[in-house]
Amino acid sequence: MKALLAVVSSFLESRTSRSNLLALFKLLAVLFLLIAVYSTAFHYLMAHEGQAHTWMTGVYWTLTVMSTLGFGDITFHTDLGRGFSIMVLMTGVVFLLVLLPFTFIEFFYAPWMKAQARAQAPRELPPETSRHVLLTRHGPITKYLIKLLRRHHYDFYILAPTLAEALELHEQNLPVALGEFNDPETYRRLRVPQAAMVVTTRSDIINTNVAFTVREVSDSVPVVATATSDSGRDALELAGASKVLQLEHMMGQALARRVIDRDASAHLIGELEGLHIAEASVAGTPLVGITLASSSLRARTGVSVVGYWDHGVFKPSQAESVMAPNTILVLAGTPAQIKSYNDQVNCRDTVDSYVVIIGSGRVGRATSAALTERKIDWHIIEQLPERVREPQRTTIGDAAKLEVMVEAGVRKASSILITTHDDDTNIYLTILYRRLRPNVQIISRCANEHNVQTLHRAGADLVLSYASMGANSIFNELRGSDSLLLAEGVNLFPVRVPAGLAGKTIRDSAIRPETGCTIIAVGQKANRAINPPPDTELQLGAEILLVGTLEAEERFYDRFMPGERRKA
Repeated sequence: MKALLAVVSSFLESRTSRSNLLALFKLLAVLFLLIAVYSTAFHYLMAHEGQAHTWMTGVYWTLTVMSTLGFGDITFHTDLGRGFSIMVLMTGVVFLLVLLPFTFIEFFYAPWMKAQARAQAPRELPPETSRHVLLTRHGPITKYLIKLLRRHHYDFYILAPTLAEALELHEQNLPVALGEFNDPETYRRLRVPQAAMVVTTRSDIINTNVAFTVREVSDSVPVVATATSDSGRDALELAGASKVLQLEHMMGQALARRVIDRDASAHLIGELEGLHIAEASVAGTPLVGITLASSSLRARTGVSVVGYWDHGVFKPSQAESVMAPNTILVLAGTPAQIKSYNDQVNCRDTVDSYVVIIGSGRVGRATSAALTERKIDWHIIEQLPERVREPQRTTIGDAAKLEVMVEAGVRKASSILITTHDDDTNIYLTILYRRLRPNVQIISRCANEHNVQTLHRAGADLVLSYASMGANSIFNELRGSDSLLLAEGVNLFPVRVPAGLAGKTIRDSAIRPETGCTIIAVGQKANRAINPPPDTELQLGAEILLVGTLEAEERFYDRFMPGERRKA
């Protein structure tokens, strides 16, 4: 009944629908008038022929003739009567078989179906809706973000500007709302003042429009937007965006950080209340070929090895894990402990690194700038001359052609970074370069999350997903400063020691073997023990900092704190 009322309300709220409905009623009135006139004429014509019939028979005859049923049980015998029958028949054909059905479908049925469709894409959320996330697009970034929102029990809605787009999202079982991006009423109806966040990932112009319009409705709701240029970033900040993400710049920094340099120092990737998380390649260090247990890193430097990257897959560290040349460690510790790691483990080869970058777009240029900061030599291959910024360090041509590779120095490259925005091109080039250089480090950018595994199979050592990087950054803003979602889904989060762990030591708690999470700090910020020893006792209600994947975080809550997951 509610659904029917919603459809009727949606149908009647349109002025066009009301006008069409009135036209239909007028047409029906004309039809009833014709039936009355023809029935009356039938009565008198039959009397003229000497036949007596009731008034009901006249209506019956008129309807059978107009509907072309023509049972033949009542007929005229004179030419006048038969001519009248022909007129009634022709009127019925035009009215009942042509005009009325067309009018019904065009003015009533089609608008009714559209009203049903609009009811599936509401323009307004219930008044009690709160702490929800409003998205303006269902694209690669927000698809990954939706996974995170669902996993952590945040309500969300996708704002679609057209009914066609809204219905397409509805068919995918996604919560959708219909409205214009530049209409303040849209955001009032969608309860934006009560929302947890507005996320807009469309073009710079639309994002600026969204941020400006949202600020007319609410001064406090966080607005996170993506920008593809510095001017777009400036416009968004002026329009009122709380956080502007330049994902191309972030991707370039991340690609450069993953390059295996002869300088194997740890590079900071995240920080939470004085605790540093860093990545360090073991290539060219004494750690290659030995297990984590035999490296004694914790005893020597104080850092905790949270886990390591193995061909793009994060794996929790185990004592028996053997470190290979392509292993990248994820370390946790204080700034002093990270420095101690660099002092003791870092070494430098006599041969400098040389990186070939494929693509001189925004990501490629950001990557080259980050490599310059690290003092790593680089060269770019770019097919479009208008994109070239440094001609002396750029080879113009097709990156798949041998002469172009030779000119760019692919043969001597220690790493190849593939930064184009097209995943198919990146897969193709990865296969090609892996066949030509079996031992070179290949790092590729990936636009869509579902192509990550394909790029790994093609031969990429590391794949950085544009979608997951953007989603992780947005999710960090949503969760606030009490947690940190690191690159590729590694999460740093605080919890209070539950009753089931109170009084146990870290070793006896079995948190790491049972969940995959690692305790890297115990206590409050002012009195926090970083990388506490295994015999540290966990006190009821004390704060502990854990590091693990999002799946590991879920396992921790399921195992030790059921029913107490973080909620929106």
